[in-house]
Amino acid sequence: MNDVKAKKHLGQHFLTDESIAQRIAETLDFKGYDITLEIGPGMGVLTKYVLEKPTTTYVIEIDTESVDYLNAHYPKLHGKIISKDFPKYNINEVFDGKPFAIIGNFPYNISSQIVFKCLELRHQVPEFSGMFQKEVAERICEKKGTKTYGILSVLVQAFYDAEYLFTVPPDVFNPPPKVNSGVLRLRRKENFTLPCNEKLFFQVVKTGFQQRRKTLRNSLKSFNLSDNLKEDTIFDLRPEQLSVEQFIELTKKIEANAV
Repeated sequence: MNDVKAKKHLGQHFLTDESIAQRIAETLDFKGYDITLEIGPGMGVLTKYVLEKPTTTYVIEIDTESVDYLNAHYPKLHGKIISKDFPKYNINEVFDGKPFAIIGNFPYNISSQIVFKCLELRHQVPEFSGMFQKEVAERICEKKGTKTYGILSVLVQAFYDAEYLFTVPPDVFNPPPKVNSGVLRLRRKENFTLPCNEKLFFQVVKTGFQQRRKTLRNSLKSFNLSDNLKEDTIFDLRPEQLSVEQFIELTKKIEANAV
């Protein structure tokens, strides 16, 4: 069977460097779960190394040509190829609430959606690693006080320890992307339940960063803050100046204000 042709509308850039694929497969610990899900395996350059690990490997792939290729070349995947769009699919139709890790060379056009889906599934996903566009990987791992620190940084780091691992140049892909790529690893925190209303926490973070140049006093007006609460000095700050812990404290204050 011929190689799969990369499809621009799916954001496909196939990794061709075996050593980098092997290195990505080594980023997971394979502890605390028996299942690993690879997103967007393409022709399986990473898959072959994940299949060597002490885990049951599933792949999820929307491209039917890639699915046919994987079925033809990887007998171990028979019955474990999910032909769906990961951000839109209820993975528990297959996993039934069991814990699993996520790994992949993620399509750039849905990489943020993949992270948000992982956050929805955080009670099941203790570990996550893979390749993104470099600036997205850096943003996820960024600390407060910079222009790249944003919604993804805060929401991910509330529940996971995020580590930027290494940079990958464009020339190891077919076709080569126009930017560098970056590999990161997320390991879920031991205590990943927040001491505040988690739904409200997400709303506060997203609303705050939607107008990131404004102070929180202005960007969070929709929460109908009391005059007394608005006097709190935390509202003098812009969202990028708040750590994850400060966002949690801010959420607590807004929650108490609504009572």
